[in-house]
Amino acid sequence: MAGPRHPRHYEESFKRQIVQLYENGEPAREIRAEYDISHSTPHRWVQGIRDSGSTRATDNRTPGRNEPVGPGRRNRQLEMEVDVSERAAPAFARKQA
Repeated sequence: MAGPRHPRHYEESFKRQIVQLYENGEPAREIRAEYDISHSTPHRWVQGIRDSGSTRATDNRTPGRNEPVGPGRRNRQLEMEVDVSERAAPAFARKQA
């Protein structure tokens, strides 16, 4: 059963066939209905082919998104949180009368 915890997996040849149908003028609505695929899937595959020539998610992510969650990525996240806190601090400071 397909769902958030059990997503469907499609063969690369099937994805390219869907992209070809879309690029030949077939409406995405009809493609989705005929092949029972989700709303954003054909557009994501088409965009991936245009951007990198691949429909694989790892090929179409930004370099930061492909980086494993580890000390470097976590450190950058914490630095951004501190920066936001420092910028917001004056707005929350108590005014002394």
